[in-house]
Amino acid sequence: MFNVVLVQPDIPHNTGAIGRLCVSTNSHLHLVKPLGFDLDERAVKRAGLDYWPHVKLTVWESLEEFLQHLEAEDAGFHLLTTKTDRLYWEGGYEKGDYLIFGSETRGLPESLLERYPEKCSTIPMDTTHVRSLNLATAAGIVLFEGMRVIA
Repeated sequence: MFNVVLVQPDIPHNTGAIGRLCVSTNSHLHLVKPLGFDLDERAVKRAGLDYWPHVKLTVWESLEEFLQHLEAEDAGFHLLTTKTDRLYWEGGYEKGDYLIFGSETRGLPESLLERYPEKCSTIPMDTTHVRSLNLATAAGIVLFEGMRVIA
């Protein structure tokens, strides 16, 4: 269906929850190192529960390695960030697109956002008391919007 990409995720239970989300939507999960945890960590498996063995998973050694893959595949992708005004529902999703999310503590690298400003989109929210949504929540919102669009 889609490819969900987590660039340098920090929190294992978010990755586990997103893995479960990917299984339920027939999507592929991509993790870009370095990871803030070991994939064998109990929290990842606990959040993914018995679904973790069914996760279609690719682990990339670096962001550059992953970007080379995107370019070679000429794949459609979306960079999710709080640092843009373009709304996620303006994205023009297609089956197989890559939905790329940054780490929970740092987001996506500025250099990536500057390299592809036309690919950036955001989920609108009131940031008076929070700086962003939980990563698993954000992934769910955008993934299901993509599914709605291509249905």
